[in-house]
Amino acid sequence: MKSVTIQSPGTIANLVCGFDVLGLALHDPYDTIALRLTEKPEVKIINEDDYDLPTDPQKNVSGVVLISIMERLNNNCGFEMISHKKIKPGSGIGSSAASAAGVAVAANQLLGNIFTKEELVQFAMNGEKLASGVKHADNIAPCIYGGITLVRCIHPLDIVAIPAPHLFVTVVHPQIEVKTADARQILRKEIQLKDAIRQWGNVAGLVSGFFKNDYELISRSLEDVVIEPLRSILIPGFEEVKKGSKETGALGGGISGSGPSIFMLSKDEATAKQVATVMQQVYEQLGIAYHVYVTTINQQGVAVVG
Repeated sequence: MKSVTIQSPGTIANLVCGFDVLGLALHDPYDTIALRLTEKPEVKIINEDDYDLPTDPQKNVSGVVLISIMERLNNNCGFEMISHKKIKPGSGIGSSAASAAGVAVAANQLLGNIFTKEELVQFAMNGEKLASGVKHADNIAPCIYGGITLVRCIHPLDIVAIPAPHLFVTVVHPQIEVKTADARQILRKEIQLKDAIRQWGNVAGLVSGFFKNDYELISRSLEDVVIEPLRSILIPGFEEVKKGSKETGALGGGISGSGPSIFMLSKDEATAKQVATVMQQVYEQLGIAYHVYVTTINQQGVAVVG
């Protein structure tokens, strides 16, 4: 193959209590990336969107991933990329992960699928490091593996695919920007033992709830006593969205990644749509522009479409 087109999904990281270890892939929104294999060992980037992202590959999330792949192959090939982003940078829906994971999968397809999914995650984490300063995989892993994933460890990399009941996901993206690097800086370096114990219990409960198809356990475990109390102050309308969504019947939810997007999980589509109405009302009253998605968990991850 000389060229390939892929769709790379948005993702929700943390899933409330699983900071840097849990994530899921969405059906909507997604980015589209066309990648072409070239003989000259260089990376050329063409952006077909209005986000003014760098075209210098050393400063571009996709670019540094492709460079790392070229280095593994002793620079005996190059790539030309055309990117059309629908996931806005700074949205908290895994924009940088969609770019990084998307080109990793596309390059692997062009090269004859010579790398494992675990190796693709390793390549893609170079993009996350450029974007946020940290090599985290909680967005990258579900983007590449699909579904819900647990990153048990980064060194050595250990990713666990987690089955889950059919769930609907409602996401609201207030049109403000919260940079991942900034959202990380406000976090405490140390936490009280009682909070750590409660958080461990919630992570274990959430994973168990997914495995057991136990909606009530999932709902009880969607609690964050470590990260959310700090990051939520950066998101206008957060408490109103959370309270109104749960009153409407949502299982629960919280900040998507580092924000400003907020997600809620529901058992059925009707509830998910009612949650969307709650979100719309909150941001219309605040006078803040927004986008709302009602979608489901994407079990495939990055998909080849052409």
